Amino acid sequence: MRIIQAADWNLDRKVDYGTPDQLNSVKRIVSDVRYEGDTGLLKYTSEHDKVELIQEQLRVTEADISQAYEQVEQSFLAAIRQAASNIRRFHKRQKRTSWMECEPDGTLLGQIMRPLKRVGVYVPGGKAAYPSSVLMNVIPAQVAGVEEIVMVTPPATGGVEGINPYILVAAAEAGVKEIYRVGGAQAIAALAYGTETIAPVDKICGPGNIYVALAKREVYGTVDIDSIAGPSEIVVLADKWANPVYVAADLLSQAEHDEMASAVLVTDSMELAQAVSFEVDRQLQELPRYPIARASIEQYGAILVVQDLQEGVKLVNRMAPEHVEIITEEPMEWLGLIENAGAIFLGAYSSEPVGDYFAGPNHIIPTNGTARFSSPVDVDMFMKKSSLIRYSKEALLTNGAAIIELARHEGLEGHARAIEVRLREQSYDKKELHNES
Repeated sequence: MRIIQAADWNLDRKVDYGTPDQLNSVKRIVSDVRYEGDTGLLKYTSEHDKVELIQEQLRVTEADISQAYEQVEQSFLAAIRQAASNIRRFHKRQKRTSWMECEPDGTLLGQIMRPLKRVGVYVPGGKAAYPSSVLMNVIPAQVAGVEEIVMVTPPATGGVEGINPYILVAAAEAGVKEIYRVGGAQAIAALAYGTETIAPVDKICGPGNIYVALAKREVYGTVDIDSIAGPSEIVVLADKWANPVYVAADLLSQAEHDEMASAVLVTDSMELAQAVSFEVDRQLQELPRYPIARASIEQYGAILVVQDLQEGVKLVNRMAPEHVEIITEEPMEWLGLIENAGAIFLGAYSSEPVGDYFAGPNHIIPTNGTARFSSPVDVDMFMKKSSLIRYSKEALLTNGAAIIELARHEGLEGHARAIEVRLREQSYDKKELHNES
């Protein structure tokens, strides 16, 4: 793994979302599925996934789920249940409730929190199957109170009728009742616009390949989306006290995701840098996903040597990575200085996979530098808010002139008159009352 001075590294690396050919392909797929429904869906499933399905085979059945349970180990079942429990407990802490507040003048202000009605969850099935992604998408939506959660996943990942059994079991354990064996841009289009078989949703979430990402961007506005996810990223901020074996293993844990994944060590210790470089090369040889991890390390991996960790923190904040590990003698000392990160892992035993699978916080985290302004998937993403205003007569009489002033400065006379007519009526009522007396 290459060791370079921080000044020589491109800190502003951003992944471009799609070539012109990919963009045109996605637009065509989305349009065809929108107007052809199941016919377009089945056509592109055959063309891209090389799986021939008929309309009746799109939806996963209870028998498929039962068969999946027969194929997974009891140890997996125990692990997925414990992970689900941890994730649910964490996300329950995030849930907010509606509120109302009455002012002394009788005005009532508030905010009404309501869950979305129907959410679509995309679970990838390309280079690997990810049961953990099922939990991370579904559980926050359930905690929010979403009534209908529908899952789509590609049919070419093996196992039960083309779907990985571990994905099906994870979905069943999370409580998903509606699952379809369809993936890619065509699945996103089906969720957004609906087909004869799949009813449209209000929001689509979940990671996928470049075609999925582009399709989500294409349908945004018709539905909401969580984000446009880029390749995985990890930055390890470490000093001379860090264990190079641990650091190298954590870097490779992200490099094995994708050839475009980014794994970077930032350190003020040349000794650690050299030890980690050696360890990455050694451990890489033993990794089952060697070709993917090697391409990632060679293209997007680096060990950045800085003068001190203060400089290192500035680099981390500029990169705004998906995952940041702080493996230093006193990790808490640096926590408050990390401003841009999707998730922060403190200490030698808080390896990134702890967050990916088990600890509780969501592992669907902003990538591609978007941690500067966005956040991990949470319960709020599956809720909508309505403002509540009940203005009293007393409040309008007190504040009406100010409202009229602002409206007329914006050139909106109709706005001003809507208030003015009420003030004039109140003035007329008072005058009549005075004459009668």
